Amino acid sequence: MGKFIVIGERIHCISPVIRKAMAERDPEPILKRAKEQLDAGATYLDLNIGPAESDGEELMQWGVKLLQENFDNVPLALDTANMKAIEAGIKVYNRAKGKPIVNSADAGDRLNYIDLAAANDAIVIALCSANGIAADNDERMMHCQNMLEHGLCLGMEAEDLWFDPLFLVIKGMQDKQMEVLEAIKMFSDMGLNSTGGLSNNSNGMPKHIRPIMDSAMVAMSMMQGLTSAIVNPCDLRLMETIKSCDIIKNNNLYADSYLEI
Repeated sequence: MGKFIVIGERIHCISPVIRKAMAERDPEPILKRAKEQLDAGATYLDLNIGPAESDGEELMQWGVKLLQENFDNVPLALDTANMKAIEAGIKVYNRAKGKPIVNSADAGDRLNYIDLAAANDAIVIALCSANGIAADNDERMMHCQNMLEHGLCLGMEAEDLWFDPLFLVIKGMQDKQMEVLEAIKMFSDMGLNSTGGLSNNSNGMPKHIRPIMDSAMVAMSMMQGLTSAIVNPCDLRLMETIKSCDIIKNNNLYADSYLEI
């Protein structure tokens, strides 16, 4: 895959400011968040409209057009539990800078998100879980294999399935962190792409600790072969770590100004 792909997570309806902007179709707060993330080095933007049961299709199309028209067809991850909204978003999506990402499938009730991605020549994030968190890596890899085969049978390229080991909260699941890193290595050894909501690992920690922990986790994950992550690109420490790891892994050419590029 080459250079690490940063998916900016900050256009999310869980944020009161963004939720209000989406409800009122107010472009300014959304464009502000988008610009901050792109200026900080995001490759993709995640557009999370939540369940959006009543107006999801119209809202997703509004969001896709808003972001792509203002930021030179920036590639997007379309993120909602409303499948029809994702389909609607893909219909107006411009692929000039990259395929849309469907966020996300799993090996249980959301397996049909892989069908949706296959039918629309999209990338899909595939969570290696079914009903709840996988008990261990045997279960993770079983889900990975099942979703991979499902996608390939539908005519997808393996590179368009991005496998998510599910990053787990360290506070309470500290003993599971090395398993997550081992799962990433297994994906990498199979030649598969991987991603995930990396900042989940630092949930519940004090605000000043989170960037430190997230930076450590991204460095260790990239060493195991992680190819992408859904993160806050406005976290300077995290982005400096990602850019430095890309240099060390020879994914990017070193220059003294590499942190500014």
